[in-house]
Amino acid sequence: MQKSGFRVGEIIKYEENGIIKIGLIVSKLSYEQYILVKSENSLRIKDYLIPIKPEDTLSGLISDSLIFNLANIITIRKKQVKQKIAELKQHKITEVLKTQAKILSKTYYDTIHSQKDKFEPGITKINYGGRVFDEKEIFNLIDASLDFWLTSGKYAREFEEKLAKFIGVKYCFLVNSGSSANLLAFMTLTSPKLGERKIERGDEVITVAVSFPTTVAPIIQYGAIPVFVDISIPDYNIDCSMLEKALSKKTKAVMLAHTLGNPFDIEKVKEFCEKHNLWLIEDNCDALGSKYFYKGKWEYTGSFGDLATSSFYPAHHITTGEGGAVHTNNPELAKIVNSLRDWGRDCWCPSGKDNTCGKRFGWQLGELPYGYDHKYIYSHFGYNLKMTDLQAAIGCAQIEKLPYFIEKRRENWMILRKKIDILSDFFILPEATPNSKPSWFGFVLTVREGKRISRDSIVRHLENSGIQTRMLFSGNLIKHPCFDELRKSGKGFRVVGELSNTDKIMNDSFWIGVYPGITEQMIDYIVEKIKSAVNFAQKQDDKK
Repeated sequence: MQKSGFRVGEIIKYEENGIIKIGLIVSKLSYEQYILVKSENSLRIKDYLIPIKPEDTLSGLISDSLIFNLANIITIRKKQVKQKIAELKQHKITEVLKTQAKILSKTYYDTIHSQKDKFEPGITKINYGGRVFDEKEIFNLIDASLDFWLTSGKYAREFEEKLAKFIGVKYCFLVNSGSSANLLAFMTLTSPKLGERKIERGDEVITVAVSFPTTVAPIIQYGAIPVFVDISIPDYNIDCSMLEKALSKKTKAVMLAHTLGNPFDIEKVKEFCEKHNLWLIEDNCDALGSKYFYKGKWEYTGSFGDLATSSFYPAHHITTGEGGAVHTNNPELAKIVNSLRDWGRDCWCPSGKDNTCGKRFGWQLGELPYGYDHKYIYSHFGYNLKMTDLQAAIGCAQIEKLPYFIEKRRENWMILRKKIDILSDFFILPEATPNSKPSWFGFVLTVREGKRISRDSIVRHLENSGIQTRMLFSGNLIKHPCFDELRKSGKGFRVVGELSNTDKIMNDSFWIGVYPGITEQMIDYIVEKIKSAVNFAQKQDDKK
């Protein structure tokens, strides 16, 4: 035994300062040196304890359970080893090594990521958004990489289940971005399986031009017609009085986002859709955790549409780096979503699984021969939009923090709203939609008519002061270069009424962040700089 050395996962007796002790080898530095952990009797650091029971051993024998605290690691030389006691089974070695990775994750986070610099006004940049995480995300990412299951797997299933439970829906499908989620949700409604309710090319979808482009892009890319109506201020959502005016015989759906986390008037929009038998796609990418009071109870946005979407880009409420999701309560739509996301296939087996239906070679579909492999039968012209398990592993840790993130965003928004109220003569200040509890994505400001200040001068002043700003997405999407050909042809989209508020937002609105990484000290600095920007702009105007 001494000649062959020792392996990771072996329990040994060793000598330390003349005393015989029990240890577990967790790493082999060389033929002569080993890293091990001592057996302990106490339960001081529960997160890093590994209890070893007799049934955990592959060979050898331990009479009682042993407890090893993996935070207590030492190095010994081979000559200190007196006897091999037992060798662990593979699953227990895996648990030991992953617990080591958990310790290293915390050490790395505490040393590198948690040491935040003190906020220095004018020097420390205040971002509009960013990732907020701790050692749990790091460990989950390492854990997924150690499993080396590189497509969707156990973490993806866990994240889907947790997200569906949080939002309050039956079905949830992870994808590789929020934009892909919008594409997938829209294309689901073009499936032949929906019969007369299928969206055909040339059919119309009511939406708004104040949006992120990927809310509208799938409509145009498919060949359907977006119908643009104006929004209202100060909630920055669709003007519901325009819905009936936008309706035509070709209308099949309504596709809308909750702007900056502020829910649109769900009651009016749903009533309109139900009255005219229209699909509702709810873009919830900026509103995870927002609530709306509907039919006597508070429910999360993302649960009201026939289909809804989420995004997990780093600036959003939770992040997986890149990533998104489609969710629904409709089992028929869920099957279509699953098919389109996974290459368009008819099979519903998860990655790495075969014959879930029990009839893998027992189908006859399309004009294929009977018994053609069900894993390679395609019901739709689909995509591969799946999220990887490494991304989902981060999401599993992030979603546990979501209640705190929501509360912190609301708190920052309210603090900013109170402190900036003194400037209400110069700016239209945002307001929550009635019957809603927004999970705010940002704080939008719109310069009032007739004021001697401009949005652009305010933005430049803030950016030069280290405060990151953003336009309200596209402002007016139909004014962008991507619409040049459509505008010239006069085809491919329709506008109902005047987009006067939409244009005002394009010219006079911007927003700043309220994400959990922003402190009240930062908010005070933001308000101070907005005040100074207003004063500077007025003085410049006086000189003219």
